[in-house]
Amino acid sequence: MAFSMVPITAAVSVPSSLVSDRRISVRLSEFRGLKIKPTSASVAQLSRSAIQDPRRVDRVVCEAQNTAVDVPAIKDENWQSLVLDCELPVLVEFWAPWCGPCRMIHPIIDELSKQYAGKLKIYKVNTDESPDIATRYGIRSIPTVMIFKGGEKKDSVVGAVPKSTLTTCIEKIL
Repeated sequence: MAFSMVPITAAVSVPSSLVSDRRISVRLSEFRGLKIKPTSASVAQLSRSAIQDPRRVDRVVCEAQNTAVDVPAIKDENWQSLVLDCELPVLVEFWAPWCGPCRMIHPIIDELSKQYAGKLKIYKVNTDESPDIATRYGIRSIPTVMIFKGGEKKDSVVGAVPKSTLTTCIEKIL
């Protein structure tokens, strides 16, 4: 990740009892991409001294690539052996790292992976990296969750749905 320091002039607007309105120059980290972990303590210290309220210091970190680490990924090369030739039923989540609803459903898929360990295989397919699989199964919206049994598609759910919806689909297949 490329970081560079750029001067930014910001107007600070806080209650007049704490600090009068004035312009200050702050050096903030510039980043490109989805992941950044702020390391600049000077911004946090500046915020604390200007506002005098440490609860007001917020940090937002987006780690879209790491939201589905518990569920193995499938690519075109291993689709046949891991999904179609599997003796157990297989749940496949079609997703992309830029998809907000996909990131919302990842923790549910991770929970299901643990809950149905030994009874159901669960994988994910990044539709940006494996568009052929998505095209073959007519994926038009993500997230889409499909359940396969005996090499055939048995059920599918489109969208970020509650865990109970996915559990119902899984129980029908098991």
